[in-house]
Amino acid sequence: MNDRIHAAPCNPNATQEVKNVLRYLSELSGKGIITGQHTQTTVQKELRYIEEVTGKLPALCGFELLAYSPNINYEDASEDCLIEVEENKNTLDQAWDWVLNKHGLLTFTWHWFSPFGSRDKGFYTEHTTFDASRAVTEGTEEHTMLVADMDHMAELLKPFCEQQIPILWRPFHESEGEWFWWGAKGPKVALQLYRMMYERYTNHHGLNNLIWVWNSPLPEGYVGDDVCDIISLDTYPPKYTHTDLADEYHRLVQITPANKLTALGEIGVLPSIPRLSETLIPWVWYMTWSGDFGSTEEWTTKEELRRAYEHPFSVTLDTLPRLY
Repeated sequence: MNDRIHAAPCNPNATQEVKNVLRYLSELSGKGIITGQHTQTTVQKELRYIEEVTGKLPALCGFELLAYSPNINYEDASEDCLIEVEENKNTLDQAWDWVLNKHGLLTFTWHWFSPFGSRDKGFYTEHTTFDASRAVTEGTEEHTMLVADMDHMAELLKPFCEQQIPILWRPFHESEGEWFWWGAKGPKVALQLYRMMYERYTNHHGLNNLIWVWNSPLPEGYVGDDVCDIISLDTYPPKYTHTDLADEYHRLVQITPANKLTALGEIGVLPSIPRLSETLIPWVWYMTWSGDFGSTEEWTTKEELRRAYEHPFSVTLDTLPRLY
């Protein structure tokens, strides 16, 4: 299954480090899985918990960029929102530590507070008047402000490019739903937003260190093979339900006839690594979500966590080769 995967990056100007990662992932596909963990705050309690329980660290670490959104409405925000933003500030410091000192794989999630019209947690559709369907049309205020936000984030990503650090970049996540503003106007609008960003980041900003990860299982919302290196989905099974996610995999690969690398962008419980080692469903990584999902036994027991991290099918930080 894995030897048919085309490892060439969608960006023809991608860095050698991007090529290294994609080649490694294509060789790993169906033969192992990268352990991953999202961290919500600079404290990174999830990593501490995993290391305490298993003696190991994940090979992939995810970081949240929501506090870097340039248009947070602090004047009309709940205490819960203000706390979340405050705890998320300076997560890029931890990202830099991760890549410079740990040499692990890096992915970002951006709960993007809308370019304007937001209150409280403005990445949610219910908390903004921002119309994504207008943002895809040049000449509108929505388009102008969207591009300004994109450019703001691009400047934060450029130093990683200058240091030749590859980033698994997963923008406009979960666009199959309407809960975030970028999915609120339907999957066709979301794919246009993504393609706008790809064009701007690749051709205008020269962010050739990005590995482009699409995150939706809807065939009608697929962005296209020409702007996507990896396809992924997010899933939150019931507590303590550990499987190979075969049904999710077969659903996801229906979005394109191309044999793309596949990943579990977010998951609430650990997949069953022993089961995956038998069925060889070719997820190349999973990323457990933060908070209780990744730092307590609320969803995955310590025994299951140890079983996953000690299994030879798993790639942990200590077994990940140097890719950059």
